Amino acid sequence: MDSLGSAPPQPSAAEPPGPPAYAGAWRFTAPALDSSVPQVRHAVRDLIRRQRAPVNDELMQSLLLIVSELVTNSVRHAALLSPEVGVEVSLGGGWVRVAVEDGHPYRPKALAAEPDHELTGGRGLLLVKAYVTEGGGTCDVEQTAAGGKVVWAALPLQVQRTPPP
Repeated sequence: MDSLGSAPPQPSAAEPPGPPAYAGAWRFTAPALDSSVPQVRHAVRDLIRRQRAPVNDELMQSLLLIVSELVTNSVRHAALLSPEVGVEVSLGGGWVRVAVEDGHPYRPKALAAEPDHELTGGRGLLLVKAYVTEGGGTCDVEQTAAGGKVVWAALPLQVQRTPPP
């Protein structure tokens, strides 16, 4: 029997009842110091493990490298105007997103790699973009209402989908 109107569809057995148990968003701050880089990296790793998010070793290593590069950039280039950096980790909707916020208005740019140039630093965002692209993700920089910026990267989770019966 066909029915018309606005009655909600019956939930199927294949549909999850709500967001996955690992889903959520967490935010914390750290001082804009070199010693904060490994501390933030470990905090992000521990959070993702504690939430039991579907993150394999390769994705975890990519995320941790991205977090390290973004926090390092804030510490090195924004500490004068921003004594703390904000870090946010969001899990859900098939994605993991990491974001680093500081109070400096400068919008960073990825420096191109030049084979004959002896520059040993300054390519962190280029590395972030490469990992994000390789992982099928996306990244960007957004200005905050307070005049600072948020640099973020999102990568797809390896969500196990069970085929319908």
